[in-house]
Amino acid sequence: MSLQKDKMANVDNAWWQMEEPANLMMITAFMIIEGELDYPRLLKTVEQRLLKFDRFRQRVVESPTVLGRATWELDPYFDLNAHMRRVGLPAPGGKKELEQLVSDLMSTPLDYSKPLWQFHIVEGYEDGYVVIGRLHHCIADGIALMRLLLSMTDETPDFIYVEEESKNSRRRGPFRRALGPAVGLAKFTGKVTGTVVSESVKTVRRPGRVVDATKYGVRFTGRLGKVTLRWPDPHTLFKGDLSILKKAAWSDPLSLADVKAIGSVTGGTVNDVMATAVTGALRRYMEGRGEQTAGLNFRAYIPFNLRPLDQPIELGNEFGLVFLQLPIGTVDQIERLQIIKQRMDELKSSTEPEVAITLLSAAGMLPKDIETQLFKIFHAKATAVMTNVPGPQKPRYLAGGRLRHILGWVPQAGEISLGISILSFDGEILVGINTDAGLVPDPETIIDLLNIEFDELLKLARDSAEVE
Repeated sequence: MSLQKDKMANVDNAWWQMEEPANLMMITAFMIIEGELDYPRLLKTVEQRLLKFDRFRQRVVESPTVLGRATWELDPYFDLNAHMRRVGLPAPGGKKELEQLVSDLMSTPLDYSKPLWQFHIVEGYEDGYVVIGRLHHCIADGIALMRLLLSMTDETPDFIYVEEESKNSRRRGPFRRALGPAVGLAKFTGKVTGTVVSESVKTVRRPGRVVDATKYGVRFTGRLGKVTLRWPDPHTLFKGDLSILKKAAWSDPLSLADVKAIGSVTGGTVNDVMATAVTGALRRYMEGRGEQTAGLNFRAYIPFNLRPLDQPIELGNEFGLVFLQLPIGTVDQIERLQIIKQRMDELKSSTEPEVAITLLSAAGMLPKDIETQLFKIFHAKATAVMTNVPGPQKPRYLAGGRLRHILGWVPQAGEISLGISILSFDGEILVGINTDAGLVPDPETIIDLLNIEFDELLKLARDSAEVE
């Protein structure tokens, strides 16, 4: 039987071709759920809310020609159970063991003969369970993934979900099914999209942005030249030959109210405060490894959302990238925060996101070897990838269990070894670090140093409030 094939979009094809053993192009995320696992209900939730998108039943087929794009093809042997794995943690089954499992999964490629996603369900973690999701970047970008994960959750534990048939939920052949009218995924995520605001410094709604075409073209061309001619980042312990193993660690929850209190006193946003604390932690880590940091700046890629978030979920990749110079060598925390705030503000009106997505789209039409060489030059200009996702500030429930924590990492393309993820949810913030194990074998040390930086920032804010 001949199966219908869909051409992969250029940008998605670029991410597919970036796959390397030392840097797998997977987005990895976890949800920690309180309560007993209701596995049949969880399976039904995934079937209803994830599999309504054909991408999750499609596998990638390589092009037979050098210049051709890969295609999507329905997997005739698709089995949901092959993508849902129930696993346990070694004793004592705590955070350390969970971090090791996440690290192992980050280091393990997906099965390329099947649709490129998988959930691992970890039972018996604390007072509940954990869902670890892995999704190849060619399916969707980080903001789409977080919207998908949140679309699987409900406002109440006893919520009954009934989807309505739509373009995204229609099935071909044996996968078509009758669906009753009710609250569809688009309506449901409409309540959530206001909370998943951005994957970075600012959400940009391009359709509503009025731009003079001539001036925009000049700005775009100028920025393209600036980006491509920018000097590579300085060599630090975060740069070097990559291994295959990844290491992941994350913080205990930080109070969002405390972060806002720091921002209120210093005039910074939540993003500014968290970037300041992370930058300080990286400085302390480098100095602890004997590296000089005086006067040092290096860049972090920040994904920049380019699609409206008040519309139904769309898969694929539609984001740009901006370069944020992190003032690693600045010791004074308030001075560091002001520098970061100024640089963040300048990036908000930058055309760098459009430059990045244009380059990605063009690269997706090139042979893999040429694309690899192009992005080797491009990725040399940054040391880290940093994302910041504001999530819902109210409780959510997955298959009846309360969602306690959620966090995700985008991959580090090329030779970038450091990933930083910041996500707020239900009044708390988690910070995740993932690294190449050969270069930085102890990301948990960076997390410990982050806690020191944050505590000092909070003390400065409280002392300033008392003086006032």
